[in-house]
Amino acid sequence: MRLMFVYWYMGGGGSAQDIHHYARAAEALGHEVVLYGPRPRGEHLAERLIFTRDAESADLVAFICEWTTDLRDCDALDLLRLIERVPRERRIVIDCDGGYNDPLSIHGDYNHRDAAASRHWIETCDIFAERVYQPTHHPLRPNVRTFYFHAYDRTWEQPLDFSAKPYGMIYIGHSKFRWGPMERVLRAVEPVRSRVGRIGIVGHGWDALPVWAEAMLMVDAYYTDPTYMAQLGVEVTQAIPFNQVLRWMSKAVFNPVIYRPLFEHLGFVPCRTFETPAASTIPLFGLGADHVREIYGEAALELALPAEHPEEKLYDLLDRPEHYAGIVEGIRLHLTEHHSYEARLRELIAIARGER
Repeated sequence: MRLMFVYWYMGGGGSAQDIHHYARAAEALGHEVVLYGPRPRGEHLAERLIFTRDAESADLVAFICEWTTDLRDCDALDLLRLIERVPRERRIVIDCDGGYNDPLSIHGDYNHRDAAASRHWIETCDIFAERVYQPTHHPLRPNVRTFYFHAYDRTWEQPLDFSAKPYGMIYIGHSKFRWGPMERVLRAVEPVRSRVGRIGIVGHGWDALPVWAEAMLMVDAYYTDPTYMAQLGVEVTQAIPFNQVLRWMSKAVFNPVIYRPLFEHLGFVPCRTFETPAASTIPLFGLGADHVREIYGEAALELALPAEHPEEKLYDLLDRPEHYAGIVEGIRLHLTEHHSYEARLRELIAIARGER
């Protein structure tokens, strides 16, 4: 079976890593994953992917909609060709950012600036495809179905060795709408600051506004408190390519797993959900208990940051990393069984066959 993704490929961000793993899983299972369009220039990581405009040969065409969607000029004629040449029942939308909803505003985070933008995007998606999927078990709209899209790869797994970590804590991710969840983690760190050691945050917008924030009218989205972070001695590093994420995570005893407020409200599952447990670190879940249990299993609740006296959890985690490493091993087994790329690919094939 041939599965085609329509996606504005960016080698250093978005779902680029997922695309690579889907292609590899498809090859192993006797299928093929391709991307629509010409090969992008200067993207050396895309050399092993197949780019084509032969959409008619695809058994399923999936539009991946996320923050990268509007970053590149798109030939509108290509979209018209896709819609004309591929039957509607063979086209789906995978809405990774919650845009296929009415306007939502959650603790300053939002999916659309106004109702008109929401209506326009919903109408656009309805033109693109007959079926819309979101990475949540709790979609708000009755016509939306569940498909997580992001997945776990056991080959990512690093040995859980805590003998010589240069950092106590590292977080990798951009600051977009994430200051509230990050501040909660840092406030928990504050009473045990001397015990934690070095703290690193890697990504755009933590110590200064990204260069694009003003032009995109997103200054508020990238709000942080650099003065407070400096007082805690937080070391900020600019964004890194996706193939360095696990290596950076593995430098620390623990890595917080936090979401944008909108994603947590929607019960979404972004990529960092599956990357952190594979690194040589302890994931610290700054998420609701139901969400942790649903994705990682019951045992993972011991790694959730509690609402009361969270510093006690941090102190115990730093004092007994080997104990918590055993929990991480159990989480890895759970993710391998339920959330592998092979499992996701089989779900996509079922979608292509009209079974989901």
